[in-house]
Amino acid sequence: MGKGRLEAFSDGVIAIIITIMVLELKVPQGANLAALRPLIPELLSYLLSYVFVGIYWNQHHHLLHAVQKINGRVLWANLHLLFWLSIVPLVTDWMGENHLAAVPVALYGAVLFMAGVAFTILTHELVACQVADSVLARALGKNTKSKASLLFYAMAVPLSFVNTRISVALYVLVAIMWFIPDRRIERAVAE
Repeated sequence: MGKGRLEAFSDGVIAIIITIMVLELKVPQGANLAALRPLIPELLSYLLSYVFVGIYWNQHHHLLHAVQKINGRVLWANLHLLFWLSIVPLVTDWMGENHLAAVPVALYGAVLFMAGVAFTILTHELVACQVADSVLARALGKNTKSKASLLFYAMAVPLSFVNTRISVALYVLVAIMWFIPDRRIERAVAE
């Protein structure tokens, strides 16, 4: 089965997710820079979520670039990932509007955790669908960065009830880890 429709569908869904997030931002009530001050929590939440969705889009692109074929299990795993990403606008808005209150920050982390789990499942299904010792399998190796991300998300959820700033710092740390380009797949494909 070809991967073209999967890529196109996923790109469209991710574009809609980003569009929904930006449409949730409120227009400042005033014509000066001071009018932006009350919107800072929402803008920062949006920025963090935009980076996360962008990271997932980037990694998704790399995964699919490294594979030759997909199957039905990959299609369902991809829909699972898109489901969790589609909830990001809701938890982003809730977290921003409530100025990093504990429950919204915890739920934000839970959604990121589940998106990470879904991405891990998608990766596993893509590797399983390829020939033995595929480019993707060689490129991913132990996938330490993915495991560390899941650990940080899992830690951040309960920590949000202790101190939400620690949780947000862990979310930012994960974003920074993934923002630094991961060249494993690019190198493996080039070889």
